[in-house]
Amino acid sequence: SLSTRHCPWKMNQLPPKSAVASPVSEGTNSRVEALDNLSMDSFWLEVENIKQSAEAEQEECSLADVKTQEEGEAEAEWLQDAGLSELLGDPASDNENLVLLSTLTRTQAAAVQRRLDTYSRSRRRRSKPPVRHVRDIFGGLSSEDTAAEKEESSPDPPWHNLRTSNTQRKTQDYSCTVRNPGKEEVFNMDVAYSEQAAVLLKGSFLSESRKLKDGNALTRFKIPKGRLGVTRIGDLSAQDMKKIPTLALIELTALCDILGFELKRNKAAKLKTTEKRLFGVPLNTLLENDQKLLPNTKVPLLLQALLSCLEKRGLETEGILRVSGSQTRIKSLEQKLERDFYSGLFRWDEVHQNDVSGLLKRFIRELPAPLLTAEYLPAFAAVQNIPDLKQRLQALNLLILILPESNRNTLKALLEFLSKVVARENNNKMNLWNVSTVMAPNLFMHKGLPNKIPEGKEKQLAEGAADVVRMMIHYQDLLWTVSSFLVAQVRKLNESSSKRYQFCDRRIKNLLRKIHTDKDKVEKKQGEPSKIVKVHASLLLKDSLEVHLNNATRVADVLRQFQKNLCQNGWNIVNTVNLLKCNNSMECTNLLLYEVGGNIGEHCLDPDTYLLDLYHINPHAEWIIKQNPSYPRMF
Repeated sequence: SLSTRHCPWKMNQLPPKSAVASPVSEGTNSRVEALDNLSMDSFWLEVENIKQSAEAEQEECSLADVKTQEEGEAEAEWLQDAGLSELLGDPASDNENLVLLSTLTRTQAAAVQRRLDTYSRSRRRRSKPPVRHVRDIFGGLSSEDTAAEKEESSPDPPWHNLRTSNTQRKTQDYSCTVRNPGKEEVFNMDVAYSEQAAVLLKGSFLSESRKLKDGNALTRFKIPKGRLGVTRIGDLSAQDMKKIPTLALIELTALCDILGFELKRNKAAKLKTTEKRLFGVPLNTLLENDQKLLPNTKVPLLLQALLSCLEKRGLETEGILRVSGSQTRIKSLEQKLERDFYSGLFRWDEVHQNDVSGLLKRFIRELPAPLLTAEYLPAFAAVQNIPDLKQRLQALNLLILILPESNRNTLKALLEFLSKVVARENNNKMNLWNVSTVMAPNLFMHKGLPNKIPEGKEKQLAEGAADVVRMMIHYQDLLWTVSSFLVAQVRKLNESSSKRYQFCDRRIKNLLRKIHTDKDKVEKKQGEPSKIVKVHASLLLKDSLEVHLNNATRVADVLRQFQKNLCQNGWNIVNTVNLLKCNNSMECTNLLLYEVGGNIGEHCLDPDTYLLDLYHINPHAEWIIKQNPSYPRMF
């Protein structure tokens, strides 16, 4: 059998068969009460299948060496990843990154201060020159950790990297799981999650919560649309999306601080390169190769082919994903794909669907780095330690935003397919929990990371991992939303950066005061009851549309007015076919309105966005009507 260094999950840690079928209820953080009617058989069966696959090729299942971090090193990496390397005295860093500090909320600023304090203490102990301090920036803000000494940072397994802070946990009861199961609740994205958590800790919210007994009942959440609508991942330009992971990392850290958890990340492990072209190849390398054949490819072509094959012929197959195909056939198919996939000679119609699902899971497991990334796999796994469902989803939403674009797009394609499997459960007998328990080992067990499981915690951790996968499948629309407070911070970053402020150590406080003064001047200009603006559609028309805005004007209204003018006024249309065509009716549109420039790069607007409110926030932007890129072209 495989040793710990050869297999991510020690098989002698499997619980007795009698204990698998009905999870026991122990510990306030496990939430096993929510899963007491759900079987974990599929999870452990999948672990056994993975073990058998690994035993057949031990040389490919070795554990990468992960170096132990010195004290303060984790904080230094965090500050660099948070775009604040200037605070470490890095002369090569971009001074404009410090503008980020002016956009932070109170809880976010406190999170930065704590990490800087810890790093500063470690530097003093090593007698190195002091780093730049930010106490003047944060004013009277004091760190709760000033007198506390942080334990040495080390690469922990996924289950340990979100640790409980005893000082906070002793004073607060977190035994709850879900509020009002089966009912619809509001999911507020206007206010930073960490600020919401800080308010809840002061109130009586947690004492009113009750535990979820029905494992199949999931709370429905609704994102209330504010005046500026809702922003989905993909609505922002690549330039603006690059700013989101930094902001999301700071917010996630602040949220964990408020909840009493310490967020720690693994260092990316360097694994051996492979000569293969498909399996065991880094996502970015796969995409670079695929984009040479098909530009703008965002999900590996092999994964698209596997999912497409399963969607066409496997969704109705009983036990799909759970029933394992032949390991011998799967290995043979992998070799054929390596040889024939790009030439188009591979015959998908000759492959058994259970073998295709085996190839899908193998593709995910064989990625050199976990799909959820080596750095953040521990955080994904540790989300289970957050007892409240809404706050677990808040953390997952931020983690999704932190993921590299290639990982996020690939994960979304996978989750969308898994949702389709669940939707056919009457035929395939695979409900949401079945699918989650099968996929969890493939996402959370990885040969490149240590997986030391505490004795007696196997079932609790397995259930938690499956529950995280269940949340990602069921709530994926919510999780792929960019919170309004993050979009607002991106706008502030763009506004401040465009002013080209010059940074100087002794003038940071004055600089930030000037930034806020300039912002106040802009805000004083707001409040106009109406406005006439021009909407452009240069790719479609030679004319622009003049729109009178009032407090009730929405994006959808402008698009309807645009269509009406097309029909009635006979505008000079550049390309009629490219514009609109849906069964000879103008009711079906493939048009979108974009906000371009000013304090945003490019932003695809929600149809329910109120344009006068948007104008007040970004008066220097242009509004452009474009064709929906997902709509099939008719020419």
